[in-house]
Amino acid sequence: MKLNYVLLDVFTTTRLQGNPLAVVLKADGLLDDQMQAIAAEFNLSETVFIHKPQSERHSAAVRIFTPKVELPFAGHPTVGAAVALAMQTRSTAVRLEEKVGVITCVMDRVDKEKGHARFALPKLPEEIGKPPSHAAIATALGLELDEIGCGPYEPAVYSAGNPFYLIPIKDAAALRRIRVERRGWDENFPIGRGSIYVFTRTPDERDNDFAARMFAPGMGLGEDPATGSAAAALIGLISRHEGNGQHEFRLRQGHEMGRPSLISMQLRKDGDVLTHGGIGGDAIVVGEGTLNLGD
Repeated sequence: MKLNYVLLDVFTTTRLQGNPLAVVLKADGLLDDQMQAIAAEFNLSETVFIHKPQSERHSAAVRIFTPKVELPFAGHPTVGAAVALAMQTRSTAVRLEEKVGVITCVMDRVDKEKGHARFALPKLPEEIGKPPSHAAIATALGLELDEIGCGPYEPAVYSAGNPFYLIPIKDAAALRRIRVERRGWDENFPIGRGSIYVFTRTPDERDNDFAARMFAPGMGLGEDPATGSAAAALIGLISRHEGNGQHEFRLRQGHEMGRPSLISMQLRKDGDVLTHGGIGGDAIVVGEGTLNLGD
């Protein structure tokens, strides 16, 4: 069995930046354990497998795997898969069947090497639990107690398909200084896979409104360069502090890893209720190849 794949860098227009992604095409013949093994072989934060959709109205069904687990939804695989499919079909919209639901990605622009996709969240973020104490968070991040919190933002736990501990901290300098302490992690962050999204406002940075870092030891990852599903969860917390109407924000991630990424976030509130959330970003092809899986 031989399968073609595409490598893309997502949430960037520059190769060797952003979050790398493998998209395996025409993967219908693969079993679950084979897809998990291939994702472990690529050893990227996520690998996407393209399957025929259940509905003829949709473009594809996708399965998303980290090196250790399958995910029902993830942002950078959604953007990357949409761009990869749009390059083949020249579509202006791509409908993807994911385990979290059907996602419609609108292609703002696409050519033979790169594109920009944005999509409405199939599941709006909701608060799903309680965070640990400020003291426990400070210890886990190697920060001082007074560096936990940012303006009106306090730690919270949200999910828009994947659960995340959302941890606001004082400023971008504190974000750079994080030194993760793994001891006690499972006890302090028991919800989901113990993934945390540390963020801060960046009022002194012209190109973005927020900066973030994501750590997910339970997903087979250390630090992730760009995490759309975490940004989707963050929309829920941000919306609590915004008025009615449409709001747009830009978030940078991955700078501390040398993989600069930029994620766009949109939200709308009507009657003080979050009614829309959206994620967008660029993707660029880095390489193509063939998997040789034998007979």
